[in-house]
This record gives sequence, structure tokens and C-alpha cells, in this order.
Amino acid sequence: MGAVAILVPAAGASSRMRGTDKLLEMVRGQPLLRDRVTLALGTGCDVAVTLPPEGHARRTALKGLDATLLPVPDAATGMSASLRAGATWAMAEGVTALMVLLPDLPDLTADDMKIMLQVNDCEHIFRACDADGTPGHPVILPARLLPDLAQITGDTGARDLLRAHPVTPVPLPRQHATTDLDTPEAWAAWRAAQG
Repeated sequence: MGAVAILVPAAGASSRMRGTDKLLEMVRGQPLLRDRVTLALGTGCDVAVTLPPEGHARRTALKGLDATLLPVPDAATGMSASLRAGATWAMAEGVTALMVLLPDLPDLTADDMKIMLQVNDCEHIFRACDADGTPGHPVILPARLLPDLAQITGDTGARDLLRAHPVTPVPLPRQHATTDLDTPEAWAAWRAAQG
């Protein structure tokens, strides 16, 4: 049986940050993107990161990490471009399931990642949710759905795919699965809450 792999889709424009890059914001002494990819690598899974076309500062932030970097020439078309690239990579790797880990969730922990991987059966979709049941990320898709993922379009991610199949929610503590920092105000509030 093949292994589970992790996709970190990081080719987006960070457009709501009004000129700064949320994935390069510093958390725990390093850029958020590097922090989240390091978390993914800590699981022992193969990790791929989608990135904007060559020469982007996000690539520099990942220097020295043992992750596969996937440039996405059509990144401007939305999240689907990253998911298509990741699905194609995962199919070529022969994985049994693919975890999609959004890089702008700073509260996810190594324990959360363990919970997700332990529930995975490589047959069903598993989606993290917060303590009150609100759906979030990461999401684990079995290999049988990767051809569908490789065909999606638009900027709604895998929403339609998730609607078309049963999804098993996986509760994670507090808002670990849903804390998503997309604006300077969200970053300021999060930092204030960290003390």
C-alpha cells in the first residue's frame, strides 16, 4: 500500500493583505509558509508545495526543506490551479490518499496532524472541523478521487467535489481547523490573542 502525501497549496495571490504576503508573515520565528511546511514534513509524509511562477519570495522561504516544489504557471486562475497540480503530482507518486493542508492556518499542531492521519482509511473523505463542528482544514481525499481533483476549475477549491461525496468530519480542538488569517486585521487580532 502506498503512503499518504500532503499538498500545501501556496500559489495564491494573498490579495486581501493589501500589499503584504500573509504566507511570509512571521510566526514562531519563521515565515508562516515555512512553519506550516515544516509541520507537514514532521508527519513523515511526502510533501508538495505549489508556488507562484519562478522567482517568488515564497520559494526562498522554503530553502533547505525536503519538500517538492510545484510551480503553478496559471496560479492567477485560483485555488483550482494548485489543486490540479497537486493531484497530478500525487497520482504520479502513487499515493493512497492526499491531505490538502492550507498554509494560512497557524493554529494547527503536530497533534492535530496525527489525529487526521490516524482516522484516515484511504477510502473516505475526512475533513477537519473546529470544536463547534464548523468545517475547516485539512482535508484528506482518497486516491480514487484524485482524477476528479485534477479536473476542477475556478477559485472555490474542492468545494464541489466535497459536496458530491460523503465527508466524515474530524473534530480538532478550539478553532485549530478554521483560524484563517487573510487580512492585516485578522493577523493583528491573532497576534494579540497569542499574548
